[in-house]
Amino acid sequence: MREVGHWLQSLTISQQIGLLFVLIFGVLSFVTAAAFMKSLQATPEKQEATDAMWWDLRALWIGTVLFWISWATGAFVSTLLFAIVSFLALREFITLTHTRRGDHRALLMAFFFVLPVQYWLAGGRYFDLFSVFIPVYAFAALPILAVFGNDATRFLERTAKIQWGTMVCVYGMSHAPALLLLEFPNYEDRGAFLVLYLVVVVVTAQIAQHAVKRRIRTLPAARHISRTFSWRAWALGALAAGLVGGMLFWITPFKAPQAIFIGFVAGGCGTLGELVMQALKRDAGVRHWGGRATVTGAVGLLDRVAPLCFAAPVFFHSLRWYFGA
Repeated sequence: MREVGHWLQSLTISQQIGLLFVLIFGVLSFVTAAAFMKSLQATPEKQEATDAMWWDLRALWIGTVLFWISWATGAFVSTLLFAIVSFLALREFITLTHTRRGDHRALLMAFFFVLPVQYWLAGGRYFDLFSVFIPVYAFAALPILAVFGNDATRFLERTAKIQWGTMVCVYGMSHAPALLLLEFPNYEDRGAFLVLYLVVVVVTAQIAQHAVKRRIRTLPAARHISRTFSWRAWALGALAAGLVGGMLFWITPFKAPQAIFIGFVAGGCGTLGELVMQALKRDAGVRHWGGRATVTGAVGLLDRVAPLCFAAPVFFHSLRWYFGA
């Protein structure tokens, strides 16, 4: 096993890309074909589980394609792409929250100042300011602007929702393209592999958790938010993410045990983020995304990217702390 690991890490970047292309798209094609055959035999009672499976596969396909786009187009286009996704996710978040006319100044700042500045800091590798710009400066500025809307009705609740939406949709998501620009000794120009690693372990945790909770009856950990989330399913999902992360250690600066551990942590954070989004939906009175959520205009993007938004900052700052980048 060690010899295989050394051989994989000794390959050139072009050779690693070619091998990854064959492995990942080959596995995805096989899994998609198997899922399609299974969906043909699905009964109406299992239709919801089948829909969830297709959502997870779609997220994995999108994440994998984003990796190749990130690799092919370079850091600038990739950062711009993630900024657009962040904008759409924040818009969707705001449609689910209660805002008033007095919040317009804060919302304009969040969309058209905080978001572009955060991604500019990421693209410029100003990582120290990038790490604190939203949690410190934006968190202070947003309620100040809201105050001048001269509306005290549910002020704390409205302001907190704008701050929280900015934190998840902008701050969290911006850490994914920031991974492209991290540099470590003997790991130059390979940041796109970190994005791929993160996306794969996060989606693996989701798929594994959903598979476990469909087959094993467990006690819900938060019954009023999700009747299917349990600590056993969460742990098995995170463990699956860790094992897959360990198999991908050769595209990372980690050794195999480190890749397993960080995959477990990132995958676990992602599925907990999904649970938080379920709480948000229940608070907003929304049970389903997509075409059924016509009142809010939500299209389901936030539901798909929320796990990445929660996992990316943990992954990014763990890397910076461990490697001193």
